[in-house]
Amino acid sequence: MATKSQRTERRADALSKQRIVEAAREILDTAGERALTFRALAARLATGPGAIYWHVADKNELLAATTDDVIARVMTEITEGATPREVIRTVALGVFDVIDTHPWVGAQLAREPAQTAMLQIFERIGRQLEALGVPERAQFDSASALVNYILGVAGQNAANARIHGGKTDRSTHLGTIAEQWAHLDPAEYPFVRRLSAQLRDHDDREQFLAGIDLILAGISAVR
Repeated sequence: MATKSQRTERRADALSKQRIVEAAREILDTAGERALTFRALAARLATGPGAIYWHVADKNELLAATTDDVIARVMTEITEGATPREVIRTVALGVFDVIDTHPWVGAQLAREPAQTAMLQIFERIGRQLEALGVPERAQFDSASALVNYILGVAGQNAANARIHGGKTDRSTHLGTIAEQWAHLDPAEYPFVRRLSAQLRDHDDREQFLAGIDLILAGISAVR
């Protein structure tokens, strides 16, 4: 007859960390971070919390592991032979899309700047800046500007989607804001009034990449 220790080992082997991460991602995507508890996770995996603790110590470690898994997939989408500029744009857009699809990723990246996922993003962008010939004295500032822009804009975009999700579609929401802008005092807000039509019709991803290109143009000037 198998001992308790042997049964525990077999159960831990059957319940891999990858399975736990995938189940955690499903809970996060459907119900949000508050719903991610070890009890809910154990119920989804049809196991006991103790089997989960075998692989992850607590919720913070679980969030970090799940975020690492999502970001690692973005890092594998780089096309072989792409130029450094193309790689930066691909990484940036990949992170933007991931945070749009999984808003909790943006919150976790902002919460834990030293985690593996953040290091992967910073490392991949930093190597491309080196390849572009950016002087070492300017590499940290350049990489920080890009990473902060990526996470900031992606996070804000995801937050906007959560606020208005289910209540109104994006075009209707932007149309309402554009209408408000168009009727602002022309003496006090001439610039904002002129942009009202662009606000209504703009594409979030295209605008995001335009910002990346502006930062890269500035970095090129430093180089």
